Amino acid sequence: MRFAVASSGAEAVQVCLIGQEGDERRVELTERTFGVWHGVVHGVLPGQRYGYRVHGPYDPGRGLRHNPAKLLVDPYATRITGGLTDLDAALGYQGDPMTGPPSVTDSLGSVPLSVVTSPGGPDTGVRPEVPFEESVIYELHVRGFTRNHPDVPERQRGTYLGLAHPAVLEHLARLGVTAVELIPVHTFVDEPSLVRAGRHNYWGYSPLGYFAPHAAYASEPGREVEEFRTMVSSLHAVGIEVIVDVVFNHTCEAGIEGPTLSFRGLDAPAYYAQDGDGHGLDITGCGNTLDAGSPTVVRMVTDSLRYWSQELGVDGFRFDLASVLGRPGAGPFDPNAALLTAIACDPVLSRAKLIAEPWDATGEGYRVGAFGVQWAEWNGRYRDTVRDFWRGAVGVRDLAYRLSGSSDLYSDDGRRPWASINFVTAHDGFTLRDLVSYNDKHNEDNGEDNRDGTNDNRSWNCGAEGETQDAGVLALRARQARNLLATLLLSTGTPMLTAGDESWRTQGGNNNAYCQDNAVSWVDWTLTEAARDLRAFTQRVVGIRAASPALRQPQFFDGRITQSGDPDLVWLRPDGTELAETDWFDDARRTLGVWIDGSNCLSRTKAGELVSDHSWLLVLHAGADPVGFTLPSAEYGPVFEPVLDTGTPDGAPGDTSPLPSGAHIQVPGRTTLLLRVPRHG
Repeated sequence: MRFAVASSGAEAVQVCLIGQEGDERRVELTERTFGVWHGVVHGVLPGQRYGYRVHGPYDPGRGLRHNPAKLLVDPYATRITGGLTDLDAALGYQGDPMTGPPSVTDSLGSVPLSVVTSPGGPDTGVRPEVPFEESVIYELHVRGFTRNHPDVPERQRGTYLGLAHPAVLEHLARLGVTAVELIPVHTFVDEPSLVRAGRHNYWGYSPLGYFAPHAAYASEPGREVEEFRTMVSSLHAVGIEVIVDVVFNHTCEAGIEGPTLSFRGLDAPAYYAQDGDGHGLDITGCGNTLDAGSPTVVRMVTDSLRYWSQELGVDGFRFDLASVLGRPGAGPFDPNAALLTAIACDPVLSRAKLIAEPWDATGEGYRVGAFGVQWAEWNGRYRDTVRDFWRGAVGVRDLAYRLSGSSDLYSDDGRRPWASINFVTAHDGFTLRDLVSYNDKHNEDNGEDNRDGTNDNRSWNCGAEGETQDAGVLALRARQARNLLATLLLSTGTPMLTAGDESWRTQGGNNNAYCQDNAVSWVDWTLTEAARDLRAFTQRVVGIRAASPALRQPQFFDGRITQSGDPDLVWLRPDGTELAETDWFDDARRTLGVWIDGSNCLSRTKAGELVSDHSWLLVLHAGADPVGFTLPSAEYGPVFEPVLDTGTPDGAPGDTSPLPSGAHIQVPGRTTLLLRVPRHG
């Protein structure tokens, strides 16, 4: 068995083989090539636990923290076992992390271990290869999604195999989503602050191993790789892609006062951004920052991504705090920085779906719209604008950009509308139910005196804070939830739903449930009347989108005259006429009509032929009172057929009779309507 590990500053490296009783056999790696220590150890079989001990200078002022007393996880390990059980034993220093001497406490028995694995495993199936413009993403937590699912066997709940269960696959397929986005499944370890507080990380944004699936999500200990591959195969079999949320901006080792588990002890200057005095640079808010300009980091990240894509069958990646990846040495953002370029130009990775979370923990780190042409982005401006519109805080000027694919952000560099990942909720923040039920966050259970989590929620409780029995408030909340979902799913771009939103899930107003591995975060599969109605509504709108190329166009609207003789997109006032320039600057405007010509929507068949669709009229009215709306004139179509009405629990219009052009209708307060115009000719 050949072992290899990078450490440019080491003077000696030992691979340590750990026996079943905790005994240790140390073997020195005597070969060194390009900063990589390597060698062959005979007789090592799959299942062997191991780690590294690195001998070299301990000089915190130069950022060097080699300490052979600390057993280190292999950054390239494809399986990791155990956890951090003794924080003090894992610290690499005594006293002060900058001025104190190195710790002499052996960390063996207190830290995770790497495990030798066999290559291969269950087949991951045929990739669905869903075109981006046809994608509907569903963000979920592997453990929380099935932890309470009544049809999943107890042993498989909260595991990779739980997500592969037929009842779960049936729910996802019926909902109509085309991809699941798994929040972190890399091996992660609790942060020091949580260890000291006796709490646990639930979300997983605290990575240790970038090649190893998180072991706690396996139903059978030690089979996490095989079970992950089985999960991918099962999802692929029903046409659902797998996107993995990856955290390459920081690690679980925290700041310089944190534990030495892997990277810090191997080669801190090669992994972490540091200043000239050996202090870490923190632009992530997590204590440390991986240096996106380091060749060691660039190689590790791209190797990891290729492994998950080629060996584990993953179809795409969402990059947490991705602005950090474009800031070598924690410096200014550059969309052409080495790491971002290496990912986008890689012959394997360039075929995957690449999604950036385009911000970091600095004031200038908000880079929505600034990534390169290969990248889609979580569109935070979409989230904020749609939330603000439906709570009555803004007019329609910015809303028009968001509804039509955010061309102001993505068209100038050659990207397509699908580069905008549209969302109104995510794991980080309020659930959909809480967004319409709380004005303020309620994070007291997190143990931080409600100081954690954002205060900028742009939410509205509809007249009562939290749970209530007021029938009027409950009806308004359900209507507002339907309005938000309808807007999301009928906007041009790529919609992302958050798991459980369609089932009316609440976190009790907690908008930062990162440490809540309990019923606060787990999806509740109890099918209440409200949950049943919202599921039916979500399925209806997803189905409309899937069947309607005009509602998910792959090109930006540009005012072109289509085959019907009309422009591809027209913005309408309630009187049925086109918005004038001055109307866009009326911040009190709460009603917007959107006419989309489907006669030539620039979508194509697999054979490359342009497709024709119905034309559509979308009416969004966020005002509290009803408003009269005049349907467009006959040049837009002879009749308009009601297809969706957010005023009903499942979205089915009460009357589907065609309405003539020019007809005057009443739109109730806070309502979205969708009407179909039959194809011309």
